[in-house]
Amino acid sequence: MEMNDMVIISVDDHITEPPDMFDKHLSKEHLATAPKFGVDENGKNFWTYQGMFMPSVGLNAVVGRPPEEYGMEPNSLEEMRAGVYNVDERVKDMNANGIVASLNFGTVVGFDGGRFHKAADKDLALIHLRAYNDWHIDEWCGSHPGRFIPCGILPTWDMKATVEEIKRISAKGCTAVSLNENPTTQNLPSIHNEYWEPMWKAIVEHDMVMCLHIGAGNPAPHASMETPIEAWITTMPMSVAVGAADWLNLSAIQRYPNMKICLSESGIGWVPYFTERADFSHARHKAWTYSDFGGNKPSEVFNKHFMTCFIDDAFGLDNLKYLNEDLVAYECDYPHSDTLWPEVPEFLWKTVKHLDKRIIEKVTHQNAMNYYNFDLFKHFKREEVTVGALRAKAQEQGVDVTPKSSGGASPLAEGEAPRRIVSGDLVKMFKHHAEAAEKKQAG
Repeated sequence: MEMNDMVIISVDDHITEPPDMFDKHLSKEHLATAPKFGVDENGKNFWTYQGMFMPSVGLNAVVGRPPEEYGMEPNSLEEMRAGVYNVDERVKDMNANGIVASLNFGTVVGFDGGRFHKAADKDLALIHLRAYNDWHIDEWCGSHPGRFIPCGILPTWDMKATVEEIKRISAKGCTAVSLNENPTTQNLPSIHNEYWEPMWKAIVEHDMVMCLHIGAGNPAPHASMETPIEAWITTMPMSVAVGAADWLNLSAIQRYPNMKICLSESGIGWVPYFTERADFSHARHKAWTYSDFGGNKPSEVFNKHFMTCFIDDAFGLDNLKYLNEDLVAYECDYPHSDTLWPEVPEFLWKTVKHLDKRIIEKVTHQNAMNYYNFDLFKHFKREEVTVGALRAKAQEQGVDVTPKSSGGASPLAEGEAPRRIVSGDLVKMFKHHAEAAEKKQAG
């Protein structure tokens, strides 16, 4: 097997939603109250919804920029690659990257639809959330059959509406939903509360994967405003462990043996120690904690129910024997700053080429297909969607992958000597642009 023979599916990518997202999916009346796209006095884009202000943030969409222009400054669609917000261009960028299919999380609505949860008028929020799902499933994913795995969001503030939405989007062919890993941050009961029982039942009955995306619930913490930003970025994937431990102890897993959970953007190298520690904790403390894993070790429960995914994780791939090799998948993270676009095949091949072909096939696409009930080869022959075939198509399409400067703003003050960028710099930059946009909106 060679690099160009691989078939790659990414289970974690992102969309910066286009301004016309709701136009085809709402009545004139409800479109008037939907999230609105705007431009501030500096030409930067933002959305507003029920009094909330949501700017576009640099690191969310820096794909194709020179690395020295990465940052957290608010930006505009004109500063991004068109594939960030245009589905036809996204498919071309996927071709150039040798990736056949992708699961995409939203941005302005939140990875888990959190913007709708924060809205004061929940009746309108439900209408707009459903419209978002229609746009995502029918328009974004539906425009290129076989190239996307649809992932819906749920109105979990209303359990009856949640169950109805699960049934509705399942009928559309959606096999995944994105949830907040810690709903108490949304002023909802914890996952250990009986409130969630109807959702567990509906999710399992419709064989859906619950995606818990990093940052949707528990924050990725940084020590202080003086913490170098790279320290924060380094620990982000491992911050998933807090939510993973909580969900691993979910009693509903014992009641629903077919429950499926994906830790999105998690990495895999930390998982063997995590499961080892869970087993140790259970063995040492179960006598007084009365924890219940159905007579199994926590590691066994994890390896049955939890999918993990990786961007560039040589250590994790070298230690697959400590994981369930059937529940490890690839993620590209386009268009975020961690993405290896357009060189995913080169990086991926470097870390998997020593593995058995059977394992390579699993982690590059088979596991994603099986877990998400995604029949790629219903739409394509294998030879049409290999890395080599897709890149040849991108060449025919004239896809330009040359890095392009967009003049990304530095968080340093004008004339300030280069120094380490810290968390406080980005918070300050973000606040400045938020105030500028709010000022324009008010006046």
